[in-house]
Amino acid sequence: MESDSLWLGHMRKPVRLIMLAFVGVTALIYVWLVFNKIFMADAIGMHEMIRPSEGGTIVTIMLYAMLGSLLSAGIYLSDFKGDIELEPDGFFDIFSLVISRISMVLTALIVLVMFYEVISRYVFSRPTLWANELSLWIAAFVFLFAGQYAMQQRSHIRIYVIYDIMPRWAQKASDVLSTLLIVFFTFSMIWGGYNDAKTRALRMETFGTAWDPPLPGTIKAAILIIIVLVTIQAISNLIADWNKLPEHHSGAEVDETEIEHIRQALEK
Repeated sequence: MESDSLWLGHMRKPVRLIMLAFVGVTALIYVWLVFNKIFMADAIGMHEMIRPSEGGTIVTIMLYAMLGSLLSAGIYLSDFKGDIELEPDGFFDIFSLVISRISMVLTALIVLVMFYEVISRYVFSRPTLWANELSLWIAAFVFLFAGQYAMQQRSHIRIYVIYDIMPRWAQKASDVLSTLLIVFFTFSMIWGGYNDAKTRALRMETFGTAWDPPLPGTIKAAILIIIVLVTIQAISNLIADWNKLPEHHSGAEVDETEIEHIRQALEK
């Protein structure tokens, strides 16, 4: 398996063990919390999970275990390359791949949260106060992380009608111009949104609902941080692609690997 490693090499197995350890601790604490929720009147619930000062040490440990699970899973899964993914080439690509894998895990978590809500609401007639807001909270980060991954994979929208007929020097000039525009946009966003994001983050501004999660306090700052990361990835792409041969694109291009995957799925 190490021969197929993208960047971890012999560290893949230790990282996998660390990931399993974090996931195991998270699962054990979750089982304990569920048990207490069923049999104890003053058990810790989702209200306390976003308020560690009220939930105590066990909530703090749970949150750190979840964070460790997420980060270690992102690092471990980033060592595998999908069939239709580009090889990491730029100086920032590995970091973006880790972020993309975290986004994958978060997407699966949204599914689990909504599944829990459906069962709780329609089977036990006990809808939650937190499932919808937690899904929105997670989805916001998935959306932001996906933008960085799209930039790393060069899968964002690009119009090649004019670009393909340019000489290579003009293509490079266009790449530099587009990167400079991204840098200018990022500078403008930071200039205009930093103070507001800082204020919201410092006071952990909440959503104003029954569960009251700090969506504004976290997402506003996350937007600015991810925009900076996307800009760094754009600069990394510019450097990595500088000496590559020009590519020519056609509307008739077909991804044979993806077609084969669809064919196999239909056969099953």
